[in-house]
Amino acid sequence: MSGWRFLVAPRWAGYLALVIVFAIACSALGTWQLNRRAEALAEVARIDANYDAEPIPLADALPDPAGFDIDQRWQVVSASGKYLTQAEVVVRNRPFQGSTGFEVITPFLLDDGTVFMVDRGWIPQDSDGRPSEIAPPPSGEVEVVARLKAGEDTIAGRTSSGSELATIDLDEVSDRIGAPAYTGAYGILVQDGADAGDPPLALPRPVRDEGPHLSYALQWFVFALLAFVALGWFANQERRALAGDARDGDADGSGDGEPPRGPRAGSRPPRRTAPQPRPARSGRRSDADVEDEILDRH
Repeated sequence: MSGWRFLVAPRWAGYLALVIVFAIACSALGTWQLNRRAEALAEVARIDANYDAEPIPLADALPDPAGFDIDQRWQVVSASGKYLTQAEVVVRNRPFQGSTGFEVITPFLLDDGTVFMVDRGWIPQDSDGRPSEIAPPPSGEVEVVARLKAGEDTIAGRTSSGSELATIDLDEVSDRIGAPAYTGAYGILVQDGADAGDPPLALPRPVRDEGPHLSYALQWFVFALLAFVALGWFANQERRALAGDARDGDADGSGDGEPPRGPRAGSRPPRRTAPQPRPARSGRRSDADVEDEILDRH
C-alpha cells in the first residue's frame, strides 16, 4: 500500500471531491429523467383507460365544478344543453399538423344552469393572422360528448385581446359569462351532432409515447460511474510513474536522495598513482633553451 500514499495529498482530495459533485449532479439528472418517464407512462395509462371508454354523465365525473383529478384526463363525459354562441372565444397560437391557428371554445349551458366549456376544435388563421371563418355549433338542445382536460394557467406577458385568449383560462371565460361554470376542467368535443367535415377540425388523438427518458437516465448514471473509473485510472497512472522514478533512482544510486557517503572507518585509503610528467608545452622556446642547445653542440 506504500505505493498509494500519494492519495492522501490535498490535491487528490480535491479531485475526489470534484468527482463526487459531478456524480451527484449526474445522478440527479438521471433521477429527473426517470421521473419524467414515470409521468409519460402514467399519461399512456390514462389514454389507454379513458380515451375510448364509454361516456359517463358530466355531473357524475365532476361533482365539484371546480375540482379535477389528473387521472380523469381524457375521460369521456356526456351532457345535454345548448351552446352559448354569443359567448364563444378563440385561443391563439395553437398548433395543428404543422400549422398554427386557433382553438374554438364555446360555452355550453347545461340543463341545471351550469356552464361547461367545450373545445370544438381547431381553425386556421387567415393571411392577416386572424381566425378564419368559424362554422356555428348546432342550435337548440343538443347532446354533447367530450373528453375532459384540465384548464390552463395564464402566461406572463400574454393577455387577451377581445375574443382572442392567450390560454384556455376557464376562470376568465366564466367571468365573461357571469354564470356558475366548471372551472376545473373543460371538454374536448367528441361529437355533438354537427357535420364532422366542417371547421372547426377535431383535435388529434394524443400520442402514446413514453419518450427516450429511460435511455437518457441510464446515460447519466453511466457518466457518474465513469467519473470514478477515470479517477482510479489516473491514480494508477501516477502510481506507476512514481514507481518508475523510484526504480530509476535506485539504478544510479540516488534513489534515496542522500549524498554519496565517504569511505567506511578502518578501510584502506585508495592508492595514489605517481604523478605523470607534464607534457612539454608547445609554442616558442625560451632564450635559455636556445643557449643550452648551442653549448651542447660544442
